[in-house]
Amino acid sequence: MIIADNETAVDYLYYESVAKTVVKIIKKKSDEPLTIGLHGDWGAGKSSTLLMIEKELGSEDRTLCVRFNGWLFEGYDDAKAVLIETIVAELLKKRSGVQIVADKAAEVLKNVSWFKVARTVGGAALTFATGLPNSDLLQGIGKIAQGVIANPKDVLTGEMLNKVLDGAAEHFKSAPTDSAPQRMHAFREDFAELLKNAKIEQLIVLIDDLDRCLPSTAIATLEAIRLFLFVPHAAFVIAADEGMIEYAVRNHFPDLPASTGPSSYARNYLEKLIQVPFRMPSLGYAETRVYLTLLLYLNSGVDPTSSEFAQVLEVAREALKRPWLGTGFDRGKLAEKITSMPAELDTALQVAAQITPILTEGARGNPRQVKRFVNTMALRMAIADERGFKDDIKLPTLAKMMLAERFAPEVFDAIALDSASDGKSRIVDELEGGGGEIPPSKKAPTKKSEEAQVETPIKDWPNLEWAKRWGLIKPTLADTDLRPYVFVSRDRRAGFNVGIALGPVEDLIERLSSTTLAIKAIPPTDLIGLSPTDADRVFQGLVGKVEQAEDLKERPTAAEGLAVLASVRPALQEPLLALLRRLPVSKLGPWAVTGWAATFTGSNVAAFSDLARQWAEQTENKALNTVAGMHGKTQKKSASK
Repeated sequence: MIIADNETAVDYLYYESVAKTVVKIIKKKSDEPLTIGLHGDWGAGKSSTLLMIEKELGSEDRTLCVRFNGWLFEGYDDAKAVLIETIVAELLKKRSGVQIVADKAAEVLKNVSWFKVARTVGGAALTFATGLPNSDLLQGIGKIAQGVIANPKDVLTGEMLNKVLDGAAEHFKSAPTDSAPQRMHAFREDFAELLKNAKIEQLIVLIDDLDRCLPSTAIATLEAIRLFLFVPHAAFVIAADEGMIEYAVRNHFPDLPASTGPSSYARNYLEKLIQVPFRMPSLGYAETRVYLTLLLYLNSGVDPTSSEFAQVLEVAREALKRPWLGTGFDRGKLAEKITSMPAELDTALQVAAQITPILTEGARGNPRQVKRFVNTMALRMAIADERGFKDDIKLPTLAKMMLAERFAPEVFDAIALDSASDGKSRIVDELEGGGGEIPPSKKAPTKKSEEAQVETPIKDWPNLEWAKRWGLIKPTLADTDLRPYVFVSRDRRAGFNVGIALGPVEDLIERLSSTTLAIKAIPPTDLIGLSPTDADRVFQGLVGKVEQAEDLKERPTAAEGLAVLASVRPALQEPLLALLRRLPVSKLGPWAVTGWAATFTGSNVAAFSDLARQWAEQTENKALNTVAGMHGKTQKKSASK
């Protein structure tokens, strides 16, 4: 099932917290004009958050919530007029049949007609300095309008005539020479009275996709919002990438100086208009893993309205309340809600655990990029099904191949070429550690000299370290026929163009999950000197490797890295305990009990002892039971001395 790339009121990422915060601010400032900016890159979840805000406010009788998509009106003659007319139309719909409201709405729309004439006949935009036309222009508009009333065809022809005769000229008959300030003031007074007559205590206008509009449309919409800045009970929520809006301002006013003080004029324009800025949060490791699992489960065909999915979503939302803990969304927690774990959900958990570390960084925390990745996988599985080779495609393998395809296309191209003959790739074998046997046809030519060595085809790659990291992801592919995966990815050049590089944090993750000797060689200062954010990234990277381990009977090397990291970063000891608690008891080896003596300090020592006691009392894993029991006896002896 392909998941539509549209906004949704179903909260997969706990953005409801942002929506409810915005609603609280609007209600608290209900008597004052208010403009809120909801900022974020394309695909960050702004539109979905607007839907949640609308859902929160839409049922209130004395509240008018209007949704306006600027992009839909791209190309209209006057976006400013369209916005105002849309608001009035929604108000009339909400109070249909109320004559006093209809009469006042007509007066408001007369001012909109004046704005159209001011723009069309005058041929000049509002100035940046004042937001108003100059007096000479206004006098000219009034005289032209009078002339149009008397004998329009002698004055204007063609498209200009149609625009002026579009109800606007009639309005000039009664007041042709009003000044712009008077018109602005009259509009605000008429609109405030319209809300009062309609018994609307709060107007909320949700502006979406403004950053997709051409600069002229974006500026016209913002200028319309400025008309409401002194209208009580009016609030605007503008969802847009602030960088794109700044670009629109610079484009619309090309003669502005580059900057003034620490901020540019474009930034000052935006900050003056938007009183309360919100920035949509980027997805971290935990959020990406939860979101990816939900999307994979949805793509398996589960009904998104079913009670089964609702239960999974409930567990996910609870886990997302404190994502820094990395707990709450695992097989154990899900088993508490779901009687029988569906195979599709189990597969989704497995695949998400394997590919989340790289996908988190590659997608730059953008939900849309994660969704596109999942949808591309679903599309390729569907193509394989239609062509009759779906059984040759395994989802975990496809996911791993797509990571290389998306974030290191030259690696994917080399693997595709290398596996063309028999499906096996020597490059993959090298990246995964050289565990598989290289077919004779794949061996490089050797020299007769004793110093001859097999040439490494990947030694000169600029992103070799990333490729090696990719090779460590499960499952291993050295013995897999990769030809079906290469074949089904022929659409890839139209899909992705995101790059990724290995940074110092990623390098530290690899060092802490390599060998015991390498881990011991890491200076403690390298770990102590990490910022809290980087320390958490390293921790989550190691957690991901432990959770990806195919066999937990043996101690994962990353577990040793976690022990060392938590010993010098006490704040990570509690999340480490949470990891140990959620690992499946039946699959754990005795290593889970030992090797933590230097790791836990303070109250966490007792917390680990309590966990070991629980392991000693369980009966499904005898080996773990025995070692945990011995640990308890040792602790009692130490305490008695």
